[in-house]
Amino acid sequence: MEDTRLASVAAAIAEPARARMLCSLLDGKARTATELAIVGEVSASTASAHLARLKAEQLVSMLTQGRHRYYRLHNHDVASALEALLLISNTPKAPFSPNTPHSLQAARTCYDHMAGTVAVQLHDRLFAMGWLLACDNNASHYVLSGQGQQALSKLGIDLPELAKKRRRFACACLDWSERSPHLGGALGAALLQLAKKRGWAEQDLDSRRLQISRAGQNVMKDIFGITI
Repeated sequence: MEDTRLASVAAAIAEPARARMLCSLLDGKARTATELAIVGEVSASTASAHLARLKAEQLVSMLTQGRHRYYRLHNHDVASALEALLLISNTPKAPFSPNTPHSLQAARTCYDHMAGTVAVQLHDRLFAMGWLLACDNNASHYVLSGQGQQALSKLGIDLPELAKKRRRFACACLDWSERSPHLGGALGAALLQLAKKRGWAEQDLDSRRLQISRAGQNVMKDIFGITI
C-alpha cells in the first residue's frame, strides 16, 4: 500500500502544470484557481481538473472566503517534500506579486476588522508572543492564552463583553492581498475599534484604507515588535 500511495502522489506532482502550481504555493500564500491556471499555463477547466487531483492526493487544501475559493499547500509536510525536490532539481521559487492597489495593501478594513500587511504581521506576532492559540479541534478558530488575556485587557479590550457576542471570538480570515491570515472575529473587530479610539489608526472617508498614525506605529513597535 505504501508503494502504491507513493507512486500516486509522485504522479500527481510530476505533471508539469501541477508542479508549477504547487511550487507557486510554497510561499505559504493561498491562490485562486484562476491565478493557478495562469501559473500552470493551462485553461480554467484544465486547472480545475488539476486542482481536484491535487486535493484528492492531499497535496492542497481549499479554503472558502465569501464567494471566492482559494488553494494552498495541505500542510508543512507537503512543503518540506517540495522543498527537497526543488533542492534536487536546483529550481528557484517564483515570488508572489499581489495586484492589490498600493494604497490598500499596507492597512485597510475587512468588514469590521483590520486587513493588509500590518494586520497579517499582527496576527503572526500574536501567535509568536504566545498570546493567541489555535483551537485543538479547529485550527482556524483561536483562543487567548492567560498571558494574552492579561495583555489585551491591559490595552483596554473588554474580553468578558466580547465573549457575550453571538459570533466567533477570534478566527483566521484569509487576507485578500497577502493571502495569509489576519485576525477576524469579535477580537479582530475590538482591536480595530480600539486602534481608532486611541488614534492609532484612521480610516479614509471614501475608502477602506487605514492610515497608521505615529502613535500607532510606536504601539506596533513597542508592544508587538512590528516596524511599519
